[in-house]
Amino acid sequence: MGMGMESGVSRRTFIKGASVAAAAVAGTAALAGCTTGGGSSASGDWMPKTWDYECDVLVIGYGGAGMWSSLIAADEGGQKVIVLEKAPERGGGNSSINNGEWTIVEKDKADTFKKYIKAFTHGQTPEPMINAWVEECIRNTEYADKYGMTYEVVEKALAGTIPEYSFLDDNAYEGSCKLSSVDGFGMLSFRELDAQREKLGIEVIFDAHDQRLIQNPETKEIVGAYTMIGNEEKTVKASKGVIMCTGGFEFNEDLKNQYLKCYPFKFEGWQYNTGDGIKMVEDVGAKLWHMDMAISMYSMWTRDPENDFSILYFMPGFSYFNVNRLGKRFVNENSMGSPHNGWHTLLSFDDVIDDFDRIPSWGIFDQTCFDAGKLSTSQGDFFECGNFASDLPDTIRAWDGWSQDNKAELEKGWILSGATIEELGQKIKDFDHWMNVDALKATFDEYQAFCEAKKDARFDRADKTLEKLDGGPYYAVAIYPGSCSTLGGPMKNEHGQVLDPAQNPIPRLYAAGCFGNFQAHSYGITGGNNAENQVWGRISARHAASLEAWDAKK
Repeated sequence: MGMGMESGVSRRTFIKGASVAAAAVAGTAALAGCTTGGGSSASGDWMPKTWDYECDVLVIGYGGAGMWSSLIAADEGGQKVIVLEKAPERGGGNSSINNGEWTIVEKDKADTFKKYIKAFTHGQTPEPMINAWVEECIRNTEYADKYGMTYEVVEKALAGTIPEYSFLDDNAYEGSCKLSSVDGFGMLSFRELDAQREKLGIEVIFDAHDQRLIQNPETKEIVGAYTMIGNEEKTVKASKGVIMCTGGFEFNEDLKNQYLKCYPFKFEGWQYNTGDGIKMVEDVGAKLWHMDMAISMYSMWTRDPENDFSILYFMPGFSYFNVNRLGKRFVNENSMGSPHNGWHTLLSFDDVIDDFDRIPSWGIFDQTCFDAGKLSTSQGDFFECGNFASDLPDTIRAWDGWSQDNKAELEKGWILSGATIEELGQKIKDFDHWMNVDALKATFDEYQAFCEAKKDARFDRADKTLEKLDGGPYYAVAIYPGSCSTLGGPMKNEHGQVLDPAQNPIPRLYAAGCFGNFQAHSYGITGGNNAENQVWGRISARHAASLEAWDAKK
């Protein structure tokens, strides 16, 4: 985003959809075979003969949702909890490397906020879920205080208004929620909550991957899971339930291209979010929902296969403009949508090229802008976040962040350069043959004239941000939809239970966090991702803990 956008920055493999899940429910024998490693209900050998690990509640994924699920199941429920985490060490997920903010709803604003959620989800989230979410969200500060979290309550977010679409229904929802601000961000919250986990003696098993849920073929109950730990397959018994907290599918190209509304779509964040849980729940007959949802804006993608992730787009000066694949401006560069939904600006399909004409777009800038500072905050100038965050272990950290002078990125080819606009346009055309170099030159000339007149006659960009590009050289970076996280996953109910295509609960199976986020149509709750972890982590854990153990029935 450009400097003119006061909000700054946003806070922060591989199957068919629900139709496959429906088919899976129809064939019980086949279902049993795929979820239990080849056993059959007829022979009675679907159950593992031995268990390598046993617990009451099994949590799969140790991000924010997994953290809250495990804490509540152990602390309030008195359950033995085991957590399986894909990363080789630490865990934490996106919620440990984001802004750490979470939504605060006050009791006297609850009814207004429920109406707001109905408004921005456009009827795509059931009312019982809305009611459950808001009522539990009221307790967020209570639990933050209980577990010694550091935060302060703020009325306005750096990333914009609270809530994000408060203007709906004639500004009826302005001030209907507040936000936590965490000095230390998700890193601090993770350390504080992880210390509570250690006090409770909750075991986290790292390098645990490729899980398969174990389902009773007759009752459809989920009784545990197979998991690879390192190179060995192990069995984990869960007497009460399994809570799926596997995050999104930001780093699974097949799932993104199948479900998201446009492509390529690139993300920053937790590189282990590859959608593993999607196949797991489909195999036991789950219905998927909100699979086309993402919380994201627009960002740079280097196209470097060794650094295949999104980098937040930020210009350190005003002598720049953006163009589409055809060389034309398409937006006021300083107002490219909301902080968490700015990627919508790039949803433009042109039949002339039979493709999205704004993916990629190109940020065109001059030497003055190049020299003004680092081209990307990468959430780093404001926050110590993202997949390069400095206190991530070397085994997890994806990179060390953007250079201060942009020169390393220029040398790597992440930034294109040309002595003239025409030369720069040709280099872009070498990458994307649709680029019209003549149109780019005409756009450049028009933008320069707008700057001289201090009037953007095309998109009404603020006069104070209209700065002419200097005499060259000129530079370009590729802009794509991307940044934070996907939100799709299994449909769940007000108890956090995963549902089948008939919207009946799959017994003893739960989901929390970005794995089936309840927000729909658009992301409209600032701090909602971390609140989603808190709310459904607590609700799911309580419900699972309240069940009678399946093995007690013997």
